[in-house]
Amino acid sequence: MSKKPRQATTSVTADNVPAPVRVRLRRISCDYARPYPPDGQAREWWQRLKKAFGTASSAFVDASLIQLIAAARLPNSGISEIAVNASLAFIEGAKPQDEVECALVIQMACTHAVAMAVLAKLGGGHGSERRIAALGSAAARLLRAYATQVESLRRLRNGGSQFVRVEHVHVTEGGQAVIGNVRSLPGSSEN
Repeated sequence: MSKKPRQATTSVTADNVPAPVRVRLRRISCDYARPYPPDGQAREWWQRLKKAFGTASSAFVDASLIQLIAAARLPNSGISEIAVNASLAFIEGAKPQDEVECALVIQMACTHAVAMAVLAKLGGGHGSERRIAALGSAAARLLRAYATQVESLRRLRNGGSQFVRVEHVHVTEGGQAVIGNVRSLPGSSEN
């Protein structure tokens, strides 16, 4: 039996947008798997991963994939190709611009996955009151951490400072007020 070379298969969605980058996992042990391209096109796949992670560094992509495989798990399971690919879609959708943003987005993807797992355990409401309280507290902390991560990403992208100026204007009956920045045109006279 001879092996035929695989043709590159790039899935495209309805809007001619490429499908999210995916990985296949070759299980090495119960806690470790090695990623490889699902379509056999290693070079193109690696370039898509670099673009999705917002980096030019192959070492950053490799380290990030190892961390993601170790952290992205479905509830009550070990290494999960579905969880890793869902996290990759999350990361690619966030469009990190550099390694710092990507590291934060990876944390966000993993925090989200863990928060959903805790909420799933809490949803049944089974167990002692102490267990339910502990799960509720863990879920609240994880969701708060996720919200903080989202805010950190926003600040990283848009700058950390906000400028708000509040002015009080009193307008008497029959008067008019303008809200916003008011500039006079050159050559016009102000009364």
